Amino acid sequence: MTTPVPTVAAALLQAHRTGRPADAAPLAGQLQTPADAYAVQDEVARGLGWFGDAGPRHWKSGGPSRQAALTHAPLPPGNVRSSPAGMRDVPFQLRLIEAEIALRLGRDVTAAQAAALTHDGAPSWLDGMAVSIEIVDSRWQQARDAETLLKLADLQSHGALALGDWRPFEARDWSAQECRVRIGAGPWQTFRGTHSLGDPAWLLPLWLRHATRHGATVGAGTVVTTGTWCGLLSAQAGDRVEVEFPGVGTAAVQL
Repeated sequence: MTTPVPTVAAALLQAHRTGRPADAAPLAGQLQTPADAYAVQDEVARGLGWFGDAGPRHWKSGGPSRQAALTHAPLPPGNVRSSPAGMRDVPFQLRLIEAEIALRLGRDVTAAQAAALTHDGAPSWLDGMAVSIEIVDSRWQQARDAETLLKLADLQSHGALALGDWRPFEARDWSAQECRVRIGAGPWQTFRGTHSLGDPAWLLPLWLRHATRHGATVGAGTVVTTGTWCGLLSAQAGDRVEVEFPGVGTAAVQL
């Protein structure tokens, strides 16, 4: 009998190495829990040598509401780039755009410290925030129609990340925060107070408990991007994507 985690990991490793999406259909039902999906993430990262002993320096985290279970994924370093970022060389299957706020730790966080963090106290561990653009992609042929746990195993459908300039973190009225997005020659689209958690920093304790769950320390300077303000917007190869959060900053990526 095949073991689910290595079987799914092998399919994703092959997809990463060849650039050809894997067929998710034969793997339907293989993963039973989020823990299985996270084990696949870990095995793929080891197989591709993404992080070594230092651990991930960039993450994504988020969820549809504070009542839902949040999901997390470490991000491969090769496709995290500074704005204005060029991504023409990245062979995306999808080019779905999420406008986000990224947060940066100012201090190391141990597993014991993460366990004690509160939603109110966690932001004091931050030293920076920046506008970020995530390009959502998939290593599955079925892409957005793949099973939820298979998408989570595939880094929660992460493709690449562009990071704007950093500025000191500050508490803001996120319910009034505006987000503007322009894709290619299209018009600017405006969103206001649309973060699913109400405050991007709310997820910090949950993300850090996940990131330290095996006893690792998350180092100062580690970045987490915190979920979309604009849903998923479609882009095409050749598009320039621009995002602005007034009062926070801007970011741009060339696809």
